[in-house]
Amino acid sequence: MSTQAVDTMIHTEHQRRGVWRTLALMGPAFVAGAWQFGPGNLTTAVQAGSAYQYTLIWVIAVSTILMIFITDMSVRLGIKSPVSLISSIKDHLGGVVGVLAGVGVFLICLCFSVGNAVGSGLGLSMLVPNTSPVMWTVIVSVLVAALLMLRSVYKVIERVLIGIVALMAVCFVVSAFVANPDWAAAGAGLLPNAPDGSWLLIVALVGTNLSINAAFFTAYGTKERSRTEADYRDITLVDTIPGIVAPGIMTALVIIVASSVLGQTGEGADSIAGLAKVFEPLAGPIGGFVFALGFFGAAFSSMITNAMAGGTLLSDAFGRGASASTSVARIAAGVILAWGVGITLVFQSSPVQLIVIAQALTVFIAPILAIIIVIMANRRSLMHEMTNTWWQNLFGVLGIAAVLALSIRLAVSLWG
Repeated sequence: MSTQAVDTMIHTEHQRRGVWRTLALMGPAFVAGAWQFGPGNLTTAVQAGSAYQYTLIWVIAVSTILMIFITDMSVRLGIKSPVSLISSIKDHLGGVVGVLAGVGVFLICLCFSVGNAVGSGLGLSMLVPNTSPVMWTVIVSVLVAALLMLRSVYKVIERVLIGIVALMAVCFVVSAFVANPDWAAAGAGLLPNAPDGSWLLIVALVGTNLSINAAFFTAYGTKERSRTEADYRDITLVDTIPGIVAPGIMTALVIIVASSVLGQTGEGADSIAGLAKVFEPLAGPIGGFVFALGFFGAAFSSMITNAMAGGTLLSDAFGRGASASTSVARIAAGVILAWGVGITLVFQSSPVQLIVIAQALTVFIAPILAIIIVIMANRRSLMHEMTNTWWQNLFGVLGIAAVLALSIRLAVSLWG
């Protein structure tokens, strides 16, 4: 074999290794996206499509762009933080701020666990007719608890979630094309427009798609996977951007499906179960099954990440370790799952009051987390050459303004 042929083979092998190494950087942002793309997100998207057809798709686009920038800051914080994000917060902003951030995220996870539990049970009951959603809630919660007990739990969960995100993407892309939407009208929905009476729904869409909790946790996935500054550019291209854009696109597709179904059947739907039922005459039983499968994937993935993130941050807040594999993190994750199952069993339906409490907590916690992320990303003593640029700060401030607007609107609704 000639020297040139050998050199070509070596170069090809290096390229192959380079491609696989780059793809191996996928993970933390997909975990955040899976958490973000939960039952609440889908239900809000269905309501947007049913009530206002394609006109609110632009909200998803704007929220996704802001989410990318906030998540990018969290990735850089994960790279530069010596131990964990909360430990760095304690060092730079004080121990009280660090503890409050961790406990605040845990409390939000505790409350959101109910929606995830109900959603996973509902999703499987749609896939397996004439079965009890509550029964499936218990089964799925036990399965998630078993996953969280595995060794190297974060890496295992990360791989599972990347697979689920891929499954959801296929389900919702197929659903959108089967629904045969008006793609021109969907494209026009990218132009900002606020129909009368839509502002509360716009705020809700921003709140579910600009998930500061999920962005905050990305720093932990980045640290868990030992990402370095040399990896940053590739992380941005193969993880941060696609990991956040994927749930944004899927949310937009749900709006498109709801809009198309309404346009062709004349029936609206204000819930996922309602949309799947209305969707069946249009797409047939298989179409309804595919859509329900996507919904179950969203609920299941959000349940996993919600429990893992809440446990990890509570463990870190109290100095017991910044990994999902610590005993404190696993116990806290178990508490989150048990709370979701317990409330579901007691109420046997969606516990609206607890969801309201979760929103009230978000009013106080999400803007604080956003502000902390932006402040920490500007700490030159920590970030050095990875400190925020002026344009990154611009998008960070816009993100803070968005969650503050959400907080004010929710506060008015809750206290009004």
